[in-house]
Amino acid sequence: MLVTPTADVVLPCLDEAGALPWVLARIPPGWRAVVVDNGSDDGSARIAAELGATVVHERRRGFGAACHAGLLAAEAEFVCFCDCDASLDPGLLPGFVDRIAAGDADLVLGRRRPTARGAFPPHARAGNAALVRMLRRRTGLSLRDLGPLRAARRERLLDLGMRDRRSGYPLETVVLAADAGWRIAEQDVPYHPRTGRSKVTGTWRGTWHAVHDMRAVLHPQPAPTAPTDRNAHAPLDSSPDPSSRDVLPAPDTHDERKPPLTTAVSATPAVPDPRAPLSSSPGPNTWLTLPTPESHDNLNAPPPTAVTTRRNANDTPSDRNAQAPLTSSPDLTPRDGPPAPVADDAGKPLPASAGPAAERGEGR
Repeated sequence: MLVTPTADVVLPCLDEAGALPWVLARIPPGWRAVVVDNGSDDGSARIAAELGATVVHERRRGFGAACHAGLLAAEAEFVCFCDCDASLDPGLLPGFVDRIAAGDADLVLGRRRPTARGAFPPHARAGNAALVRMLRRRTGLSLRDLGPLRAARRERLLDLGMRDRRSGYPLETVVLAADAGWRIAEQDVPYHPRTGRSKVTGTWRGTWHAVHDMRAVLHPQPAPTAPTDRNAHAPLDSSPDPSSRDVLPAPDTHDERKPPLTTAVSATPAVPDPRAPLSSSPGPNTWLTLPTPESHDNLNAPPPTAVTTRRNANDTPSDRNAQAPLTSSPDLTPRDGPPAPVADDAGKPLPASAGPAAERGEGR
């Protein structure tokens, strides 16, 4: 005859003073009740201690935080979980543990079967059904409920490494167990109307938060990857080194890629200095380009319009500036000074001898 082993029953508790006496009275003989008080204001922790339960205080709010604190505090080979609102009977848990000890399953879940109208509100039932469908797509499990009444071996539960500390904890346990290849079984259990005020499934708001947390478990967001080197955010096609000075493509190169994030030195072709002399010894049939004089007024202006002339190598210089370097502004001022005036201010002709010297009073 198989003897049912002992187990620890974890009971997450938040203001359940009215339900605790009934729940603790249903704990199988020889088993230990671990009541995890999650910040109750109605004396639940004191009542549980007076009724012989082991009380663990978990200050961080959350159903998952309370469940995991109880799992860490448990000492037996088998650990069971049960709500502390008198909606589920912990006296049914020995049947769960027997199946695990016999090797029939690794995790046994209680499928809730309502015993009265209002025990399983429509909104809670709809949310549960939606999660079951998502779980089936995620893991392939054909479960019909994600009930909180469950049992498994303590060490194996700890090896799963549950991380959620809110309402997603029960679902995360099932997902991780399925991923680890556990055999998961269901067993029908009666589901009674709860005692006291519901914090989760009894309200639309509580159900919405529970479903939201459980969906986050099924579709976790990828963790952000920290940069492993200083070029982690550089464009993939440039891979610049911040210590280098890159050169951009020449202006005639069509490049649609984004420039590197580092400071670059532009390789703009140098503009010839218009003041520099052109070649004074052009070859035969050479084209000479002379900038217009207007370009000398502002050396920073855009490149001037060029005037192109053709010159033959056999041409003979016809003026004194022909052999000088051809510049863009030839000297047109006579060497003998400015021209002499030919009339005075009144318009009368000046004598032929009049000129600059006469104006200065010389020769008088």
